[in-house]
Amino acid sequence: MKKVSVLVATAIVAMGMVTTSCESQSSKATLKTAADSVSYAIGISTGAGYKENLKTLPGEPANVDDLIAGFIQGIKGETSAMKMTPDEAQAYVQEYFMMATARDAQNNKTEGEEFLANNKSKKGVITTESGLQYEVITEGTGERPSETDKVKVHYKGTLLDGTVFDSSLDRGEPAEFPVNAVIKGWTEALQLMPVGSKYVVWIPADLAYGERGAGQDIKPNSALVFEIELLGIDKDDKK
Repeated sequence: MKKVSVLVATAIVAMGMVTTSCESQSSKATLKTAADSVSYAIGISTGAGYKENLKTLPGEPANVDDLIAGFIQGIKGETSAMKMTPDEAQAYVQEYFMMATARDAQNNKTEGEEFLANNKSKKGVITTESGLQYEVITEGTGERPSETDKVKVHYKGTLLDGTVFDSSLDRGEPAEFPVNAVIKGWTEALQLMPVGSKYVVWIPADLAYGERGAGQDIKPNSALVFEIELLGIDKDDKK
């Protein structure tokens, strides 16, 4: 299981994260022989590669001290000190991830539904039959794209807490793509917008990335917020 191996790898970097109650790992690196050096190099390269992975642990934050204790006992084969066998540990991690991910997904779904229920009563917010919500910031005067058109847009995508996960504005370059090649909420919203328009769009999870989520920031069942400016329709791609 990929996430299990990721957690094992993060133990190496976690060993360098212990507070003043533990001696710094860097002071233990002797590097007297080639074997010492390659061992240290493996620790550095693996730790640097997985440093952020502890942050993705679902549920409560990882207990670094217990992680280190388990890692040391496992890598040294201290079976008498282990509180569970390696097979039991593997099974426990798999079960934990399934339960924690399901719990977080349900919490995200509830949070999104509550937010949208409150948001739809706000002045200027329009809710469509699908549950998509939008507010017109600027209403353009151009034509509306069809599902098979290719469009040029500027946009910023955020989570409900305001965390920005994607922005063409930050990249300094508009995005271009077919209307029907994006999430359902985008496909619907774009067909409502005349060229020159700027909308704020609130997309329910089932019109976004649903139960699978996307990347590190968009968790399963996350409702999303987008500021979308429709700059134009690419005539060369129209049929």
